[in-house]
Amino acid sequence: MTTESTAFASLPLSAAMLANLEALGYAAMTPIQAQSLPVILRGQDLIAQAKTGSGKTAAFGIGLLNPLNPRYFGCQALVLCPTRELADQVAKELRRLARAEDNIKILTLCGGVSLGPQIASLEHGAHIIVGTPGRVQQHLDKGTLVLDGLNTLVLDEADRMLDMGFFDAIAAIIGKTPSRRQTLLFSATYPSGIEQLAADFMRKPQQVKVDALHSETQIEQSFIEIDPQQRLEALTRVLAHYRPESCVAFCFTKQQCDEVVNHLTAKGIVAQALHGDLEQRDRDQVLAMFANRSISVLVATDVAARGLDIDGLDMVINVELARDAEIHVHRVGRTGRAGEKGVAVSLVAPAEGHRAQAIEQQQKRPLRWEQLDNLKSQGGEPLLPVMVTLCIGAGRKDKLRPGDILGALTGDAGIPGKQVGKIAIFDFQAFVAVERALAKQAVQRLNSGKIKGRALRVRIL
Repeated sequence: MTTESTAFASLPLSAAMLANLEALGYAAMTPIQAQSLPVILRGQDLIAQAKTGSGKTAAFGIGLLNPLNPRYFGCQALVLCPTRELADQVAKELRRLARAEDNIKILTLCGGVSLGPQIASLEHGAHIIVGTPGRVQQHLDKGTLVLDGLNTLVLDEADRMLDMGFFDAIAAIIGKTPSRRQTLLFSATYPSGIEQLAADFMRKPQQVKVDALHSETQIEQSFIEIDPQQRLEALTRVLAHYRPESCVAFCFTKQQCDEVVNHLTAKGIVAQALHGDLEQRDRDQVLAMFANRSISVLVATDVAARGLDIDGLDMVINVELARDAEIHVHRVGRTGRAGEKGVAVSLVAPAEGHRAQAIEQQQKRPLRWEQLDNLKSQGGEPLLPVMVTLCIGAGRKDKLRPGDILGALTGDAGIPGKQVGKIAIFDFQAFVAVERALAKQAVQRLNSGKIKGRALRVRIL
């Protein structure tokens, strides 16, 4: 491979875009950006193997903004994502990248919300659409979305979309796009379905791959051999030893998730399950509580954790080893992001030995094995999260904004701003984190006062 320049200025980008990248703190290109951007900017199709957290959103974002014509209010770029969380995240990043141009309109189209407001937004026109395949397909079938002027189609986390059964929806969407479009496909793994997508819908795609292994300096990985019946006890010991502020524990089944949550809750540890059976509303709630640091341990299946991107995740625990070494790399890569250090611990029963061997072969270096008996409890209280989440009975549809909530807390409730954490607003409810010691006071004051001139019901989750 030729040595690529990692300076954005080495690319044929507008001065405004380069200035914006500098303002956003993009110093040098990440490996995936350096390999893929020259290909994207030449207008070629691309298959890029890269995981979340590698800088891929900026790679396709800069690429799709480059040929955009701000004066044409039709959809010129479409990004398909597996989940609503990922679509929201991608849209947020694209909005930051688009600041160099005046008036670029970016719209998200995802399920779980009503079609009406989306149709109204589409009537006003949008340059870029980010959405999930099911909902985008609905709008195409209704004729509320038209892709005649599309330049760029991006399939983000394509392997996840295929896992979730979206092949036919993606094929139907592509059938309604111009044949002269550019197609960019990003995927952490390369299953056979991806080859089929590429063969059916891409023109001479260039392939780039960024090494998926984690550097040992970023993530400290260890493996612990256990008896199958001591799995839950071993998990408690790992948590007592490392005392992470935020941790994702990976399980195989919904049933295993629920067992782990019940076990941890009984030990006084604040844990919640994230699995495929949750309603969207409950999923939003669990994710908001984990992101704002009011849950210590998120117990998740691989399917439910798709598109999960959490800042500052201290630790990943594999309650049971993944059945596939690629999935293991993906799980572990959720910690140690953005220059932070992470810890990953895997519990391995004797029957899972072959899975550990597969991981060792993929990493091309010996695994670090620890003895369970060497893990000492660091004492102190059970892991109590620093924050508590308050749920407010109004949301985006009630025109509630983050500033209204912050104002009510710092004004009437008299809580210092630095003791208020993340605020997440959904259609009909909102969540705000406050420091544990202040939670009761905050609820009493908010319930007796008003938010944005209205008395709203507030409760602790």
